[in-house]
Amino acid sequence: MITTETVQYIASLSRLHLNEAEIPRFAKDLEDILHYVEQLNMLDVTDVKPTSHVLNVLNVFRSDDVKPSLSQTEAMSFAIDQHQGFYKVPKVIE
Repeated sequence: MITTETVQYIASLSRLHLNEAEIPRFAKDLEDILHYVEQLNMLDVTDVKPTSHVLNVLNVFRSDDVKPSLSQTEAMSFAIDQHQGFYKVPKVIE
C-alpha cells in the first residue's frame, strides 16, 4: 500500500506541491498504477522480440554526393546584417 509519506516523498522528488486533499487521491492513483504493472508482469512475452519502436523503422540513406553550393558572397547577399563575412544576429544571451 502507498503511504502518505511515500506520496509526499515522490512529490518532493518531482518538485510537486500537493495539498492535504490531493495526497489520498495520488496515493490511490499510484496504487492503481502499481496494480496495472503487476498485471503486465504476468504476461507471457517469451516469444516477443525486444523492440525500440513498435513499427519497423528503416533508415533511408542517400549517397553523399558533392554538389555545387552558394559562394560566400551569394550566401551573404541574403543576410539582413553581416560583419566580416558572417551573419550578424541580435544578442540573445547576456
